[in-house]
Amino acid sequence: MKINSAVKLGTVATFAAVLLAACGSSSSSSSEASKQTLNWMESSALPSMDSSTATDVVSGETMNNTGEGLLRIGKNSSIHPGVAKSYSKSKDGKTYTFNLRKSNWSNGDKVTAKDFVYAWRRTVNPKTASQYAYMYAPVKNANAIMNKKKAVSSLGVKAVGNYKVVVTLTQATSYFPSLVASPMFFPQNQSVVQKYGKGYATNAQKNVYNGPFKLTYWTGTSDNWTLSKNTKYWNAKNVKLKKINIKTMKDPQTALSQYQSGKLDATYLSGQQPKNYKNSKQYVERKSASTFYIELNEKKDSMMKNKKARQALSLAINRNQFVNKVLADGSTTAKGLVSTGLASYKGKDFNTDAAVPSATSQNLAKAKKLWKQALKETGRSSYSFTLMADDTPAGKNITEFVQSQWAKLGNIKVTNSNLPFKTRLSRSQNGQFDAVVSAWGADFPDPISFLSLFTSDNSYNNGKWSNKTYDKDVAAATGKDANNTAARWNDMVGAQKAILNDQGIIPIYQQGKAQLVKSNVKGLIYFPTGANWDFSQAYISK
Repeated sequence: MKINSAVKLGTVATFAAVLLAACGSSSSSSSEASKQTLNWMESSALPSMDSSTATDVVSGETMNNTGEGLLRIGKNSSIHPGVAKSYSKSKDGKTYTFNLRKSNWSNGDKVTAKDFVYAWRRTVNPKTASQYAYMYAPVKNANAIMNKKKAVSSLGVKAVGNYKVVVTLTQATSYFPSLVASPMFFPQNQSVVQKYGKGYATNAQKNVYNGPFKLTYWTGTSDNWTLSKNTKYWNAKNVKLKKINIKTMKDPQTALSQYQSGKLDATYLSGQQPKNYKNSKQYVERKSASTFYIELNEKKDSMMKNKKARQALSLAINRNQFVNKVLADGSTTAKGLVSTGLASYKGKDFNTDAAVPSATSQNLAKAKKLWKQALKETGRSSYSFTLMADDTPAGKNITEFVQSQWAKLGNIKVTNSNLPFKTRLSRSQNGQFDAVVSAWGADFPDPISFLSLFTSDNSYNNGKWSNKTYDKDVAAATGKDANNTAARWNDMVGAQKAILNDQGIIPIYQQGKAQLVKSNVKGLIYFPTGANWDFSQAYISK
């Protein structure tokens, strides 16, 4: 899942653990309703509420609390019943049957099996242009539909009556229950989608919700949005919060001031703030299964297509200095594309097997040598380009730091461009960049959540890097070796080594989130994969 630069089986326990916030000052006396109001912050505005087309973590977090899929992610990244009260799978693991409970949309309509069939078909339909459609690859005929070789109606999902969904997979997929718990697999109310057409989900009113909360304020461009308890939710009696006010706070000092004055119940820290508050009882560090990396636009000109140039740009960066001196928020240096702690096999973390140290470390002397060779091979005496990132404090920190590191190569001019998250995301997707700071948070605890991104035909491969070995390994891991644990692991290890050896991307750091949370905020559920936050069990204590 795409994440902004301020702010996802075999999961290592410390990463999969749910962190419950506990510390700070008590709430002031007020009405019962206001006591159950959570004031939250995000560092970027909400871009989308269409589960077929949204790609970022802010949208994912909001949809995770206003919607619900067949299953739901809970504590310790465990999977729990959602709209489906139970499910079963066939002996060969290729057929899943989900038995739905009786539940309703926020407008009172029934949530039925047809809502899932409609939503899934809409997402894989090429006309929708969903960047997340590739997540449906395990479902029968999904790839053929996306490639316009089969009709949308052939997708391996069907409604049996109103309350049973039967899914047929191409091959057994161990992480499929985690997939259907993700926002891109949520149901959609067909009548509402068709009623609003292109305007669907463009503001709070042009949508309906089947989750613990409903979106009651969001203009589509506003920096603030409000979630209110959804009384039509099937488990509403156990949802304690009445309202969640979410504010976009790009300036960390302003956010901290609002936290200190009681206008925010939690705030993310950056810059020197983590050091200043590390000993506070309100301080919490969140470990995230997300990697920040730089994509280079290989389609735009020959320089970024030159392997030596890509390697030089990577080797010039002192990642240890960046995470320890600049961020200092619990973030760590990236060991690869896949986040450390996401998955292990036979007691070894994925990055123990799949690391390529030269692709994630600094060697300035070698970088300068490679840069000179790249300039000569591409017929240049110097090279000028733009590095794009978000306009958040963290986004500006990384562009300024990387710019200073790349300047040491000589015969290079880097111009920084820091843009609003939504704009940066759009330009990345449209290939309107030279180099861009991107980030990905795993949607489920498996390396393939990262590795699927950079196959030659994936729409998330913004830089258009292409490698036959990589494509072959990813295809094997998701195809012929899907049920062979050892072979599949080796395929994924091979894929990461391929992208790192070729420097298809430049990994920078794995995100940690330093946060202050008031002690009267209880029951927050945080998980490092997917949409990160679940407020359905949160409440404000007296």
